[in-house]
Amino acid sequence: MRSLVAVVVSLICATASAASAESLPAPAAIEIPSGDYVLHAQLYKPSAAGPFPVVIALHGCGGLAGRSDPVLPRYRDWAVDLVKDGKAVLLPDSYGSRGLGPQCRVKDRRISGRRDRVADIVIAQKWLLQQSWAVPDRISLVGWASGASALLWAVRPQLPDHVSPDFRAAIAFYPDCRASSGLGWSARVPTLILIGGLDDVYSPPACRQMIDGARGRSALTRIVVYPGAYHDFDRVNLPVHQVAGADAAAPEGGHVGSDPEARADAQKLVADWLAR
Repeated sequence: MRSLVAVVVSLICATASAASAESLPAPAAIEIPSGDYVLHAQLYKPSAAGPFPVVIALHGCGGLAGRSDPVLPRYRDWAVDLVKDGKAVLLPDSYGSRGLGPQCRVKDRRISGRRDRVADIVIAQKWLLQQSWAVPDRISLVGWASGASALLWAVRPQLPDHVSPDFRAAIAFYPDCRASSGLGWSARVPTLILIGGLDDVYSPPACRQMIDGARGRSALTRIVVYPGAYHDFDRVNLPVHQVAGADAAAPEGGHVGSDPEARADAQKLVADWLAR
């Protein structure tokens, strides 16, 4: 019965996603100069005058753009939800800004999540604080996979370059918690982690250990583990499958695929967490 419900929900989500994407205006290309490079980003805004709460959305290792789209459907789908909820969405392109393609299977990576991607987050935040349409104390972070891992570094109390007002909240979809869990991780802003219990790309137990270890010495943290879900559970209409072949935009191994029920629950949790 659950599989039949999941199929029906998946079809509904796919249809709704396609309709929503058609009604969402094309994003505005943004260039933010910083030091020796320019951070390129895509910006979605509601049609009203604002000011708006803003979400800085951080792509995974496959990058932000597709061959013909400035924003891949997986991130555009979330932008649709967030814009409908009255938020602007800024999506920094950490790889394209440095002339790089997907980094999922690159052995000698030229960009560090802990250093370079955190720098991009701070640059994007500082730029937003200068925009009259952005509510300065309601800038939040949402990240996926390697973008979520960078987010975990960006919200640590030890980050030397954080600015005021600080981020309102942070949400990490299936991050790699293995490094952070062994380093006494904690957060200075409320942080939510969403991950599938069957995620075999990264480690749900490491994320749970990281959150458990932060209790009592951190801002509010919470983890939600979806028992039957895999990596990329929030993507629309992606059949569960084991990663194979040489796709540079896919993880090196493990399973990926949609879980419509987990996605629907995550949509509610994201809206509630950002409304704090």
